[in-house]
Amino acid sequence: MSSTSNQQLDIDLGPTGRPMPELPEPAPLDGHGPARIISMVNQKGGVGKTTSVINLGAALAELGRKVLLVDLDPQGALSAGTGVNPYDLDVTVYNLLMERDHDVREVIRSTSTDDLDVLPANIDLSAAEVTLVNEVAREMALARVLRPVVDDYDVIIIDCQPSLGLLTVNALAASHGVIIPLEAEYFALRGVALLVETIEKVQDRINPRLEMDGILITMFDPRTLHAREVCQRVVGAFPDKVFHTTINRTVKFPDASVAAEPIISFASSTKGADSYRQLARELIARGAAA
Repeated sequence: MSSTSNQQLDIDLGPTGRPMPELPEPAPLDGHGPARIISMVNQKGGVGKTTSVINLGAALAELGRKVLLVDLDPQGALSAGTGVNPYDLDVTVYNLLMERDHDVREVIRSTSTDDLDVLPANIDLSAAEVTLVNEVAREMALARVLRPVVDDYDVIIIDCQPSLGLLTVNALAASHGVIIPLEAEYFALRGVALLVETIEKVQDRINPRLEMDGILITMFDPRTLHAREVCQRVVGAFPDKVFHTTINRTVKFPDASVAAEPIISFASSTKGADSYRQLARELIARGAAA
């Protein structure tokens, strides 16, 4: 093979070492709903779950999709990251899970991004794991909460807490798909097998429609051999499930979090914003979002 051909192959390869597919601009929708529900799950903290939920949601909204983000983490980082002060809330997703006399539409908050809403949470949610244990159909509480608004949105994305407890099982039971954000770091690989096992158990016992939409490589630094090797190992283990899009490290993500804005609007022309736009197009191209 000539050196020119080798150069051409290098140019065509994406950050995961595979040829990048064409990701056309999605066609506008004729109407909205019913939503496809996606859980963003990893029992390891600090892998970019909340950042990915906010920015993927904002990128989908930019494409004309109506998006609801669900905060299912008692830390309330998703709520805070979309401009909702979790400590000012009288009624949150916790009350919807535990009490029947609330209207979910009255708890949902709009954000500064058009077509992007949030169902907020705060520290009250930490009591849900213990309280739900005694409930009938305890794994289906979140599905019940979301049922009245499924037809109002095109995509619902759930930000799960970093554990595989009952709240995360509720998210998986309510979902059509799962995205696993995975830091490009060796120790992050170790928990993936346990997470996949949990997803398979939920598929078998509670929610047969659940699919793994993909693994999203986050905090990726293509300049380091370590990050590239981790990426190759993940692609080798899950060849059809790793998104072609990767999310690279950038200081703009923490800055956007402080500003309580998606990077799509906070730093619209940056590589980080473009990565989430590409991820939104890839998700739609895969059929994992409308």
